[in-house]
Amino acid sequence: MISEISRRRVLRGMMGGTAVSVGLPFLDCFLNTNGTALADGTAFPVGYVSWFQGLGFSPGFWEPKTLGPGFEFGHHLRTLAPLRDKINIFSGMKVYLDGHAAGAHNIGPQCITQGGIADTSLPSIDQIIADAIGTRTRFRSLEVSCEGSQDSFSRRSASAINPSEPSPLALYSRIFGPDFKDPNAADFTPDPHVMARASVLSMVQEQRASFVKSLGASDKARLEEYFTSLRELEKRLALDLQKPAPLASCTIPKKFDEEAKPGEVIDDALINHNLHAQLLAHAFACGQTQVASVNFGGSSSDLRRPGMQQTFHMYTHEEQIDPVLGYQVNVEWFSNKTAESLLGFAKAFEGIREGDGNLLDRVLIMYSTDGGFARTHSTENIPLMTIGKANGRLKTGIHVSAKGDSVSRFGLTVMQALGVPIGTWGTESNRTSKTFTEVIA
Repeated sequence: MISEISRRRVLRGMMGGTAVSVGLPFLDCFLNTNGTALADGTAFPVGYVSWFQGLGFSPGFWEPKTLGPGFEFGHHLRTLAPLRDKINIFSGMKVYLDGHAAGAHNIGPQCITQGGIADTSLPSIDQIIADAIGTRTRFRSLEVSCEGSQDSFSRRSASAINPSEPSPLALYSRIFGPDFKDPNAADFTPDPHVMARASVLSMVQEQRASFVKSLGASDKARLEEYFTSLRELEKRLALDLQKPAPLASCTIPKKFDEEAKPGEVIDDALINHNLHAQLLAHAFACGQTQVASVNFGGSSSDLRRPGMQQTFHMYTHEEQIDPVLGYQVNVEWFSNKTAESLLGFAKAFEGIREGDGNLLDRVLIMYSTDGGFARTHSTENIPLMTIGKANGRLKTGIHVSAKGDSVSRFGLTVMQALGVPIGTWGTESNRTSKTFTEVIA
């Protein structure tokens, strides 16, 4: 009978004398009558990914020609056409410098992810979102890079940067290694080592109050930042002591034996990016995290073709604009590879079925880059996009233009769509309380 089937049900058997279990997908009997939530009424959790690409696209060749729904992609973004109905494109926005030095490739990412350029101590947008949706998962957030570095735009503060994981093999071990708790397993036994660590942390916390009294203001502030991290660790340990809720769409990806050599050769970066995409998609499906950041190539990308010395970054400054085509041909080649990678990343999420939809339907991927024209370090008309429906909180398939507005308006819209209780965001002239209401469902 249907009433006897629940999301906790697993298929069990023996293989070589070893007990094995296989989680079931989100079958119709697990869901409500519309296939849009779990049978008990619980909504699928919303997820968020920051996906950053350095050096952007050539101005005039990525923007759609028409506004609103039904737009056609510009020349450089035509690769993304298969996902048009799930993509929003935002054009025309800029970074206000307010008298600060223009810098090179770091100003755009700082304003897009932190709301301004005057205060580097501000948390990044992914961490603000993690405060709202990432506190009940094993990993508050996961950060990866694709070219071998630990560079990251994810930060809790100026001194608390979340380094990116460049190795897919290391990421696999971190997510699905010995500490992974299968949410669909029938049995659960708390790890005694975790219990011991939780106990020790509690003892330390009890001594904090008397110790803080003896410190000066500077040390108190520094210690408070440390204990904020400690409290997050305690929350994670508390979760590790609880049986995870079953997630029938969770499947453990097959462990791979090899990864591409981390480095600046774009073919290797593409291989590692695809592995990262699959691992992050499974991590979301298995409830291990709901927030992630992907750094594809860095803000001043040094990715290059095999056997070539000229890098993407060098081409943007040194290659002449083709007088007939109107853009830099080699730069376009790298831009196309980037667009293909972004499509592949979104497809990895779309490929995991959940209810009558898929994982991408409940996730918002925020694409950003460092500037509007890499050749001149322009911070005008910076390409920005969202992919995914954020659990129905976003209308999609829309091109929005906001010429002259700060990019922080885009970030504020993303945060509100994901349920962050924030009405104003940004600093100085980049501060805004305006969202793009035309894309909010």
